Amino acid sequence: MRPGLNSIFLIIFLLLLDIYVFQAVRAMVYMSLPRVRNITYIIYWTISISCLVILILLPFINWHNWPAPLKSYMMAIFIGLVLAKLLAAVFLLVDDLRRGVLWIIRQFAPAATNMPEGVVSGLSRSQFLNRLGLIAGGSLFATLVYGFSNKYNYRVHKLKIAFKNLPASFKGLRVLQISDIHSGSFANREAVQKGVDLINAQKADLVLFTGDLVNDRADEMAQWMEMFSQIKAPMGVYSTLGNHDYGDYYPWPDKTPNGYSALREENLEKLKGVHKDLGWKLMMNENVILEKGGEQIALLGVENWSAIKRFPRYGDLKRAYEGTSHIPFKILLSHDPTHWDAQIRTEYPDIALTLAGHTHGMQFGIEIPGLKWSPAQYFYKEWAGLYKEGEQRLYVNRGFGFLGYPGRVGVLPEITVIDLV
Repeated sequence: MRPGLNSIFLIIFLLLLDIYVFQAVRAMVYMSLPRVRNITYIIYWTISISCLVILILLPFINWHNWPAPLKSYMMAIFIGLVLAKLLAAVFLLVDDLRRGVLWIIRQFAPAATNMPEGVVSGLSRSQFLNRLGLIAGGSLFATLVYGFSNKYNYRVHKLKIAFKNLPASFKGLRVLQISDIHSGSFANREAVQKGVDLINAQKADLVLFTGDLVNDRADEMAQWMEMFSQIKAPMGVYSTLGNHDYGDYYPWPDKTPNGYSALREENLEKLKGVHKDLGWKLMMNENVILEKGGEQIALLGVENWSAIKRFPRYGDLKRAYEGTSHIPFKILLSHDPTHWDAQIRTEYPDIALTLAGHTHGMQFGIEIPGLKWSPAQYFYKEWAGLYKEGEQRLYVNRGFGFLGYPGRVGVLPEITVIDLV
């Protein structure tokens, strides 16, 4: 299997990026001892060439069947290095553009021939920008590596939400939400068990899971069944499917040109059985009526439905809604938060609370009093936390697990506890 044209262009781009950033590395250690320079050069090019070789060999090494933790760490380090170099390259490019403008000025204004380069704290402006770029890139990479330690650092987010149409019997109902478990990424049983214990410690009346139990395959849950079956609640544990649960991103060997795979269908049926064996009620475009003190609320669950074209749309909210129009208060489980603006708010204004996940808050961001930022906000209008429009609420869970990048920076894994008042 030969690399495609896109892969060749990517390899060429990364090689040029390595060469470009190396100019700054070489400039920074130019005045150092020869031994220091040589060691620096060897380390830089050993890492860079190793990454390129691995990238070239990917089509030949059965990458999809590697252990998930190994894949995650290798991909994270590779992407982290690329992002760090890109960030450094931005500073280098600014300096090159600045010097280009000065050169043009000197050609047309002879009097400016002796224009000073400029000095910042004893360094030329070029030296300053080069070092600043390398420091920025190195800091980004170090931050991503630090984030490896946070992937099991579970946080409980507690909030109270008041609804005018909540039946009196259900006031004080404690709803616990988890989302995006991605069991295929887990490697630390003790850490995950602590997360499960933390869920049960909240003493919730109702536990709701909003999709992505696995990364691709139902078998990923095999070693975690006993652990997650410990999650219990007096009013039950209910779940729905996320985009990863369908196995759409896995290279099934029997996949036909039109996209059909019998193995994929078999995997999906097996995953449905996993939910049942866990003791969870999987909601496939359906609803249940919960009763308490002679009053009722409706719990609706839809399959994955996204307003973004690259994600699958299997959900049927009309079908899930049937038979609940007379129920005064409704909670909906829908994995993808784009569903809220695209259909839920516009067509079903009596769905009071929607619970979603999917974004993971990009597993990277800043959440401190007065500042909430993540790259996720450039892709999703609602990406983490509580949102309100009129009498409707949406809560987007930041995810219990992780995918791709085996860590979290700023946006920690979440267990949500909502008290209805």
